[in-house]
Amino acid sequence: MERMYKIFEAIVDEYIRTGEPIGSKAVKEKLGFPVSSATIRNEMASLEAQGYLNHPHTSAGRVPTIKGYRFYIERMMNENPRTLAESEKEEIDDFFSKISGDFDDELLIESASHALAELTNCAIVSTNMTARFSVITKVELIPTGRRVYVLLLITSEGNIKNRVCRLSFDLTGEQMEFFTGFLNENLAGLNLANISEEYIEELAAALGSYMMTLSPLLKAVADLSKEVAEKRVMLKGETNLIAREELQKNEIISLLESRNEFSELLDTAFSGINVMLGKEKDTFVVENSSIITGSFNKGNKQAGSFGVIGPMRLDYKKIIPYIEYFADKMTVLLSLSDEEEM
Repeated sequence: MERMYKIFEAIVDEYIRTGEPIGSKAVKEKLGFPVSSATIRNEMASLEAQGYLNHPHTSAGRVPTIKGYRFYIERMMNENPRTLAESEKEEIDDFFSKISGDFDDELLIESASHALAELTNCAIVSTNMTARFSVITKVELIPTGRRVYVLLLITSEGNIKNRVCRLSFDLTGEQMEFFTGFLNENLAGLNLANISEEYIEELAAALGSYMMTLSPLLKAVADLSKEVAEKRVMLKGETNLIAREELQKNEIISLLESRNEFSELLDTAFSGINVMLGKEKDTFVVENSSIITGSFNKGNKQAGSFGVIGPMRLDYKKIIPYIEYFADKMTVLLSLSDEEEM
């Protein structure tokens, strides 16, 4: 069984490198132990019968199937995991040392996504959930016209969100003063992730005699908080996909137009490194492709994830350790920024 896997691994490695069907001669040259060409051909026929390899043409070599890729990836990750060379780690460390220090979380994630796209020659989709760790520092209510008011929500990360509110009546100075004081007393210092619908309902009830008058403004504050805390999806390195001959251009366009749908795919990254192959997911629009995902934290909370998108014929042995190392570095830097804010 071990010999069969070594032969299978050599076929997949060589196919990933060349993109051409692999014959027994090429396999023999790659193996680190003596074995006859006849034995290799027999093992290749057995692997094909089991559904791990495909035979594109009568006289051609073999190529891995989706089932074959899945077996190759899972065995590599579970039984024979790879790590980056020290020189590769130093290259990533050098990148992070240049952007660490005076940065905000969103810029860090965006810069890291761009660097990962360059290193892997793939497209990178990333989610940023760090905004939900922001704390509300101030809420203001500003009258701008007859029955028109602007709500300002300011967070610890410097985000300022506003919402124009049109009421069916004018607020008195007393009502405005009460509302502003009430909001800052109950929301200032509160984490955006903790502003639930239940909490807003409790606040509405606490408005007492002002409930009917001020509830529309309270709902606007809740909507602003949700907007700030919303998961953000970024895509970098799109041109890397267009340069890949294995991928259909019309499928790539569909992929780029539906970036928000990646949010659901990236949610699976929160259980570690995951590899999704095109035909295995109905929601993944590019058939001959794969997406490798990994997550990063801020403190002990999930802060976001990366997804490396490329053809199915990716160098998984290199890219998976890249994602793991990037995710670890992101977690360290985001957690340091979290400590500095405390």
